[in-house]
Amino acid sequence: MSHKVAGYAAEALASLTPSQLRFLQNVPKAELHAHLNGSIPFPVLQQLAHDFLSQSGGVAPAAPSAPTTLPADVRAGLERLQDGIVLNEIDDFFGLFPAIYAITATPAALRRATRAVLDFFLAEDAMAAAVAAGTEGCAQAAYLELRSTPRETPAMTRMRYVETVLDEVERFPPERAALIVSLDRRMDSRTAAECVECAVSLRSAGRRVVGVDLCGDPKAGNMDEFADHFRKAKAAGLGVTLHIAEVPDCPPGETLRLLSYKPDRLGHATFLDDDAKKIVHTDEMCVEICLTSNLLCKTVPTLDAHHLRYYLGHNHPVAICTDDILPFRNSLLGEYALLMAQPPLGLGLTQPEIEKIAQMGMNSRFK
Repeated sequence: MSHKVAGYAAEALASLTPSQLRFLQNVPKAELHAHLNGSIPFPVLQQLAHDFLSQSGGVAPAAPSAPTTLPADVRAGLERLQDGIVLNEIDDFFGLFPAIYAITATPAALRRATRAVLDFFLAEDAMAAAVAAGTEGCAQAAYLELRSTPRETPAMTRMRYVETVLDEVERFPPERAALIVSLDRRMDSRTAAECVECAVSLRSAGRRVVGVDLCGDPKAGNMDEFADHFRKAKAAGLGVTLHIAEVPDCPPGETLRLLSYKPDRLGHATFLDDDAKKIVHTDEMCVEICLTSNLLCKTVPTLDAHHLRYYLGHNHPVAICTDDILPFRNSLLGEYALLMAQPPLGLGLTQPEIEKIAQMGMNSRFK
């Protein structure tokens, strides 16, 4: 059983001819906005949940600071995973996060999850799971920058978390995969500083950390507290990408504050005002575009109204990305199908236009 593409992406894929599919498969594509915990293929999550419950008997792993029994929300999520839940609504997925964190709380489980995500995007036979027979031999992405927020658990420190993910990332050559360390907006300054230090020290040691990210609840946190963290990251040669202006009520002042950190790329950037757009254009900050994510989260009303059209109209660099394949039931090929499919299933872009967009993504990789 493999990851199943559904919804907008599946409809766009189904509308394309075999020659159009072959074209999309063969275009070198960079996936620059994929969250580890939201991209674990569902069958792998189910197996991890089964193993967790079998090994623990419903009791959390022994540790001085760990509870002796599982919290109710974790146990409910694990049981739903084990029973084979069908994810039809986004809320079905986000309610599983406590369980996902619980079953990836050891180095061994995190390693399995990371390997599954990397294989989905980079293994040459993974494309066959997304399209019809006769399409083997191509990977979803030519290059992947996987991102994840370091978590401290009874079984591992934040540093061990990052090292474990890197061990899997570095199974692939540098031209195929790298890691972005994410900071959550809800973090206190001490925790954020620890995450940046992990990224900086590992990069200095020659490990393949290429950037830092700001993610999490777009309404949470004090963005003034992150200035020093991003300054330190940039001074160490790390790229910076920020989730920004994701929802309509993001304060314009906060958006300008984040832009003052001089990020290299922006996640979503859906609701920028004119002052923010001027900065983004002047500094040529690549915008990471997640079409299915925006449609399902209802931050854009229709595909035709998507802000991607604005950026393309201004010849501004963009990168087409998946965000979280598990809740959004998409794939990188499916996101590109949304570019090519004829309206209303897609944007109806030409092959040269799609090649140009794909090259923008490849050109926006962190070094």
